[in-house]
Amino acid sequence: MSSGKKKVRENFRNAVFERDKYRCVTCGISNVPLDAHHITDRNEMPNGGYVKENGISLCDSCHLKAEKFHISGKTEFEPGYHPDDLYSMIKSAYEKAVKASNNL
Repeated sequence: MSSGKKKVRENFRNAVFERDKYRCVTCGISNVPLDAHHITDRNEMPNGGYVKENGISLCDSCHLKAEKFHISGKTEFEPGYHPDDLYSMIKSAYEKAVKASNNL
């Protein structure tokens, strides 16, 4: 991975964690390892979607739930983990994330 790509990823993680006050947004836990989860898959976003408008801080347990939705596409398996729900938790939206990603 190039140093430029590493810097983009680091900036993404830092911006997401700072905004979310270093806690899991869905369950509120802090002082645990967190993941800066892409709400909309980075392959579906301009420039990889490495913007805080497309990221949310999740603990390992909640990250697994969010990934389960990504894999299945079914909200009945993990209610509350649809991308619209996650965007709402951080006061963002798909459209905001796309716009911010286009400005990278």
